[in-house]
Amino acid sequence: MAYSSKTTQSERPPTAGKWDDLLAEAIEAREFAYAPYSNYKVGAALLTSDGQIYRGCNIENAAYSPSTCAERTAIFKAVTEGNHEYEAIAVVTSDGGAPCGVCRQVMREFAPNLTVIIGDLAGNYQVYRLSELLPDSFGPENLGFEPLRGR
Repeated sequence: MAYSSKTTQSERPPTAGKWDDLLAEAIEAREFAYAPYSNYKVGAALLTSDGQIYRGCNIENAAYSPSTCAERTAIFKAVTEGNHEYEAIAVVTSDGGAPCGVCRQVMREFAPNLTVIIGDLAGNYQVYRLSELLPDSFGPENLGFEPLRGR
């Protein structure tokens, strides 16, 4: 797969060799997307610190607002299984679309230093730090709370 990054090669995380496999998981998760209204299928694969992978896909609803994105589906699955430590998330769309603002904020809640891999079906991808996608973010510590990570 092709690799490009907004960071330099020397800053590339040592786990970058896992990105191809994680992207493949996201592509597979995309196949389960329920997107009859937009026809814009999204798959996500969340890699936890202990090596588990939680997959998610977007699930639309005729009323639109009850819809949920692939990234949030994957994170919520991990949370419901008691896993709160995340290393990276791969997000795949047909054209390499980036996560929406709501998903970025949910990622920030649980993993402010998350690696975010954004890919397309042709195998092209870019690697970001969440802080690049959501600069000057707002989190639990802004409200005087300890983040949920690592419980």
